Amino acid sequence: MKKWLIPLIVIGVIIFAVFSWTKSFYNKTINLEETTKQQWAKVESSYQRRSDLIGNLVKTVQGAADFERGTLKDVIEARAKASSISIDPTNISPEQLSAFNSAQSGLSSALNKLLVVVERYPELKANQNFLELQSQLEGTENRINVARDRFNESVQPYNEHVRDFPNNILAGIFGFEKMTYFEAESGAENNPDVDFQFD
Repeated sequence: MKKWLIPLIVIGVIIFAVFSWTKSFYNKTINLEETTKQQWAKVESSYQRRSDLIGNLVKTVQGAADFERGTLKDVIEARAKASSISIDPTNISPEQLSAFNSAQSGLSSALNKLLVVVERYPELKANQNFLELQSQLEGTENRINVARDRFNESVQPYNEHVRDFPNNILAGIFGFEKMTYFEAESGAENNPDVDFQFD
């Protein structure tokens, strides 16, 4: 074998190894990113279901005589605000996630206030449509929690993959950045104050 051929073979093997590593890294990153996007879509779907149910709940409650219009208005406005915020799952920033979380928390707060106020209206509490919608909302809140947990579970392997060395070098070259976890709002760790003083 000629001496000049050996360096060419070594260079060819190195180029092939780098190509194989790059291809493997890129394809795995895309797969992990797609899994995370899919999980985020499930989060949004759960929130959309809640928004749809709230619309039906508000219509049912509006039928009750002398119901507090301010409470209904708060729920309707919070629902509109929460529905207006959307996030691109390929580029979720902490600021976007915070705004989304804040709007959803505002809707949850208004909805909780509505459900507490409903306690004053026995005819509404006996309404079968209302009871069914209330039950569906409780189930949807559980779905939302599960969807958020699964989203966070899908973010972890992606973040580990793009931050591990030497993958972080290729991640920087291809523009893959660390994704943001869905986190609870500040103060969520505290017990809420409940006031049952009905005037």
